[in-house]
Amino acid sequence: MRAVLEPIGLARSDGKRPDGMTLIPWRLGRSLLWDATCVDTLAASHIQATSSMVGAAASSAEQAKRRKYENLDSSFIFVPFGVETLGPWGPEARALFKELSKRVIESTGDPRAGSYLGQRISLAIQRGNAASILGTVPRCGGFEDVLDFI
Repeated sequence: MRAVLEPIGLARSDGKRPDGMTLIPWRLGRSLLWDATCVDTLAASHIQATSSMVGAAASSAEQAKRRKYENLDSSFIFVPFGVETLGPWGPEARALFKELSKRVIESTGDPRAGSYLGQRISLAIQRGNAASILGTVPRCGGFEDVLDFI
């Protein structure tokens, strides 16, 4: 298979592209495209929905991503990957993760490989949360000031 810098049908009319694409066909000879988003569970725009249903913001974000990329070429399989800052995943993210886990376990022979993948994704979300919080804290002179903050 030859590498292609910008596959035809991948970019939208506004020039935006999904976050990733498989180089090897995913299913039925079509590559998998995904676009991930992490929404704030406690944002004012989500709090009413998330207080009554776990994962409501992630599910809503996935629907918005699906609408955003509805005009992609049909030679791709598109999956939005929505998660929330406090942990819940959207239904499409869970389904993709389940399939990825299955494939990683089959490939490695390690029954724990899927769990490791989930842990890495969860850690990435928590690192993003930490970076967001630390980005609001003024720079301090020394490490002692950070301990006072915590």
